[in-house]
Amino acid sequence: MAFIQKDKLFSKRWIINHLLILIGSFILASGFVLFITPYKIVPGGVYGIAIVVHYLLGTPVGLTALTMDIPLTLIGIRILGPRFGYKTVIGFLLTAFFVDGITYLYGEDPLVANEPLLSSIFGGVFLGTGLGLIFKSKATSGGTDIVAMIISKYTSLPVGQLLIWVDSVIVLVGLLVFQDWKIPLYSLIVIYITGKVIDAILQGVDYDKTLFIISDKYEEIRGKIIDDLNRGGTYLKGKGMYNGSEKTIIFTVVNRREMAMLQEYIHQIDPKAFVTVINANEILGEGFKSLRDKLES
Repeated sequence: MAFIQKDKLFSKRWIINHLLILIGSFILASGFVLFITPYKIVPGGVYGIAIVVHYLLGTPVGLTALTMDIPLTLIGIRILGPRFGYKTVIGFLLTAFFVDGITYLYGEDPLVANEPLLSSIFGGVFLGTGLGLIFKSKATSGGTDIVAMIISKYTSLPVGQLLIWVDSVIVLVGLLVFQDWKIPLYSLIVIYITGKVIDAILQGVDYDKTLFIISDKYEEIRGKIIDDLNRGGTYLKGKGMYNGSEKTIIFTVVNRREMAMLQEYIHQIDPKAFVTVINANEILGEGFKSLRDKLES
């Protein structure tokens, strides 16, 4: 049975998680109502199907999505076990309520008229922000995620790859129904931006830099990192592939400003040094954000 994280009732963590679900569901629903649905954009998932059904039959988008989320969750629990948790149920119930509630109060006109591209961009931002907050509460979005998990169980294919295929089929359904090539293109923009915003919400946007430095002047570089930049690092032992000579590799993590200072210093003392720079989406530990702060944020 998969592990389901449980928060102590009415604890600080419990309150924060449920506020994240509440706010995330509202933002997610606002994205659909204000930017996505009015332009018939089909960004995958059960809401992509719900939007298609809405324009075919006139049914409420939120209610239609809910009628799919509930049986999918029940089927998922039966086949996969209770891995989703009640917070996932709260999330899709609130999202459906907010979608139809906002539609009732605001109407079905887009926030920005005659601007499908702009609406695709900001729709993706709203969807990504809402989903990111829901994911931070340790809930999932349910829906087509469950379909991908079920297929994965019987085929052993990666869930992430299957989710892309499932959402792609839904986007193609939108093309077949609406007979407009602009719709899948706008939908792909929404899907891409949504993913990027989710990553930013979960991992942060302050990208630090991971450096691997190979230089015979490693002791001088160590002094610069520790004494001047006030950072730490690790020596890694290596061997050159060309001549088999022993190498000392410095592994360290710095911010952008410190990286520029360190690169300039390395160039001054050893122009032949080999430096590899990698974007570090998230660094946890001394000198950076602690793992405890990460889990409590």
